Amino acid sequence: MPNPWTGKGNPYTRSEVLERLHDTLSKGLPVIAAGAGTGISAKFIEKGGADLIIIYNSGRFRMAGHGSTAGLMAYGDANAVAMEIGEYEVLPIVEEIPVICGVHATDPRRRMWHWLGKVKDMGFSGVNNFPTHCIIDGKFRQILEETGMSVKKEFEMVALARKMDLFSIVYVDAPEEAKAMAEAGADVIIAHVGTTVGGSVGVVDATMSLAEAAKRTQLIIDAGRTVRDDIIYLSHGGPINSPEDAAYINEHTDAVGFVGASSLERMAVEQSLTKLTEEFKAIPVKRKH
Repeated sequence: MPNPWTGKGNPYTRSEVLERLHDTLSKGLPVIAAGAGTGISAKFIEKGGADLIIIYNSGRFRMAGHGSTAGLMAYGDANAVAMEIGEYEVLPIVEEIPVICGVHATDPRRRMWHWLGKVKDMGFSGVNNFPTHCIIDGKFRQILEETGMSVKKEFEMVALARKMDLFSIVYVDAPEEAKAMAEAGADVIIAHVGTTVGGSVGVVDATMSLAEAAKRTQLIIDAGRTVRDDIIYLSHGGPINSPEDAAYINEHTDAVGFVGASSLERMAVEQSLTKLTEEFKAIPVKRKH
């Protein structure tokens, strides 16, 4: 049903969001979700036909010219930033498609049931686990796991969202995380295969091949399917940077769509502004001698 106060748009219930996604798939179309760090990004992502808009705190850094990984650092309150972008920039400008809030579930200062209530009251139609600790590895990951800021908190947040009838679209980095998210009740699982390549602040060496990304994605899908068979699977990150890359993943895995943040929002700005500025600099001018 549409928003009871305005007659259209957010918030949608969990079942309503799922119905929209399955309708897209029934038409033979991919599910495309896009990160938006500004209102103008959200406005034209919606115009382009995306199925979901996700608000990440990293969008603020990305659109300020910094790498998205800044969203994982202690440069601000991730939950407050995502809420602020949603409240003042994206929710007021989006007309119809569901808007999802990135939630930093491992923040020890938050009562997660209370925070999810605020997310719901703000008019978001679901949650995503970003910043996510699943993409942190090594000794630092071990420290987080041992000191109460583990990925398990993200699974718990998703299970709580399910109880609260909030749609959930979640990142995982490994098969065992896919199983845990499936058990928690996640509606959509995104195979996160690393920081996006390309552009002015994308990674260069810290990535994998497209074939490796496809293999990792399918392992994640297979693991989730051992728990439930009603989950939608999407791909994200690493070498998957263009529509052609996303098409390759869809063709070589059981993923049915793509989540673009840097690859949609940042790359679009970098490429179009550079080209347009160059065109303006090439216009003729009458010289005075």
